[in-house]
Amino acid sequence: MTLPVVFRRRVGSDLVAAFDWYEAQKAELGQAFLSATVSAFKCIELYPDMFAFVHGNVRRAHVPRYPFSIFYLVEPKRIVILRVLHSARNPNLWPRLDRKTR
Repeated sequence: MTLPVVFRRRVGSDLVAAFDWYEAQKAELGQAFLSATVSAFKCIELYPDMFAFVHGNVRRAHVPRYPFSIFYLVEPKRIVILRVLHSARNPNLWPRLDRKTR
């Protein structure tokens, strides 16, 4: 049985910003990025414990073929996707277990 996946609001803005940037580089590249990200979300849903912890209970999965990471929590009854960030971003922006990520 898989756990339901929920997304924090910031995930939407993370994806829109990345999509827009890739589309500005080349038509259809933004859609390819989204497809790769959805594949990573499915992998997280099927195998949530597969990826490494990066801070406390926050885990990180990589988006295939793109320099992006997905940060998420595995809770008893759900998986919470916290952010989707470029891997070169400042680690201080990475989600941490505090009130902002709950």
